Amino acid sequence: MGTPDFAVPTLDALVAADHDIACVYSQPPRRSGRGKQERPSPVHARADWLGIAVRHPVSLKDAEAQAEFAALGADVAVVAAYGLILPAAVLETPPLGCLNVHGSLLPRWRGAAPIHRAVEAGDKETGITIMRMEQGLDTGPMLLKSAMPVARKTTGELHDELAATGARLMVEALARLDELQPETQDDTLATYAPKIDKAEARLDFTKPAEILEREVRAFAPFPGSWFELEGERIKLLLAETMDDEGDAGSVLDGSLTIACGTGALRPVILQRAGKPAMPLEDFLRGRKIAAGTRLA
Repeated sequence: MGTPDFAVPTLDALVAADHDIACVYSQPPRRSGRGKQERPSPVHARADWLGIAVRHPVSLKDAEAQAEFAALGADVAVVAAYGLILPAAVLETPPLGCLNVHGSLLPRWRGAAPIHRAVEAGDKETGITIMRMEQGLDTGPMLLKSAMPVARKTTGELHDELAATGARLMVEALARLDELQPETQDDTLATYAPKIDKAEARLDFTKPAEILEREVRAFAPFPGSWFELEGERIKLLLAETMDDEGDAGSVLDGSLTIACGTGALRPVILQRAGKPAMPLEDFLRGRKIAAGTRLA
């Protein structure tokens, strides 16, 4: 049971480990692209390619959908970024339970955007937790964990590493399910990772440069931090902090160093609307931006 790219490695790993996949559940196809054509989710498309039956109910709350799920006779449900709430009737159907691949070291960052929030908060490490699901939001007992350093990685880079780790760890959890001792989460240590609101991505240069640099990495590649330059929206996908000081939001030199509340931010990778991402040198080759220019 999964939907986005994050869940595809787990599906592949289950198949490679010779598990019998009774069915794949994914969110319904969505209209996207210029022609607004209905497109299956990444997991749906991968399951089609693998020749595995796919179901994409809008909800699992009605009795018919629950009966169809129970009729599969599955021993266990593997869940990775599915995006639909599993009601008690579904959670209690598989004899071995519903196991989830979660992209954080629980109980830190329960919720929809654990990778983004770990980067944004400046966490030194993050990781994967394999947990047995219950009705609370990511509150179930933990079976396996694997940590990795955040360093200066973007959400996109961590996403791919965590997806691969999650796939490996889920296969291990299934192989060792009889011997693993579930660990209850300490709710007093829990933090919540709310879904990303696109409005968060606009850079507020009155904030310290250190915080903005983390936001840039947290929102790369999606939704992409941005600012306005002479009426044009520019995405900032990677930046570095500088010790320079000045009026927040003003360009300090010919290298597009931007003054912040404290310190300054120098872009490394930028993207104009409808254009590919490019390094700062290429961006400035196309247009000169004078010191003193104000950014919004």
